[in-house]
Amino acid sequence: MMDLVEELGFLPFFDCGIDGFSADELVDPECRYRPLPDGGWDWPLWDWKGPIVKETHCAYGKFFNGKAGFISREWWPDFCNWRRSLHPAPAEDSIEGIILDVLHLNGSMITRDLRNACGLGGPKLRGKFDGYTTRLEMAARVVIEDFVYAHDKHNRPYGWGLALLNTPENLLGRELCQCDRTPEQSYRRMVQHLRTFLPDASDRQLERLLS
Repeated sequence: MMDLVEELGFLPFFDCGIDGFSADELVDPECRYRPLPDGGWDWPLWDWKGPIVKETHCAYGKFFNGKAGFISREWWPDFCNWRRSLHPAPAEDSIEGIILDVLHLNGSMITRDLRNACGLGGPKLRGKFDGYTTRLEMAARVVIEDFVYAHDKHNRPYGWGLALLNTPENLLGRELCQCDRTPEQSYRRMVQHLRTFLPDASDRQLERLLS
């Protein structure tokens, strides 16, 4: 899977509207979600997310129609260039602006701690806060660095894991968030690359994937 992320440059985790183009569809069936008789579950692919990000130093976040996926370091500058042109930087006094300021200042934080640091710790604000961070991920201004898991009394991790959020500048470096091409040039370059392995995808499908 790490080799595939590096080779393709873009890899949605779930179905993105282009048949066969997702980690979930490409992985061996034995590595997909599987409920267990005791009520638990096994999902090797889900457990790979963090190690893939750490080993390849790629970007991971909700980049594709609000769904998660991977983007390699090679293609992040163009993706970041294009997405940020579609989503201008938020005002400093907006909730999105406050989230970015807190992350820039503190570095990586799990969602719960980030909510509290932004003064949005109430239970009724959880869903709204997830919406803010999703928009920032779609704008290429926030990424998921890793996942933090709770451990049982035997020190075994369990549950879905808590997203460890960061800014791409902190995680990947400011240089990787800059590009010497115009946003339109970056977009055309990405489309041309995607067509090398998605020849049957329509213009509309690629537009939706990248926008």
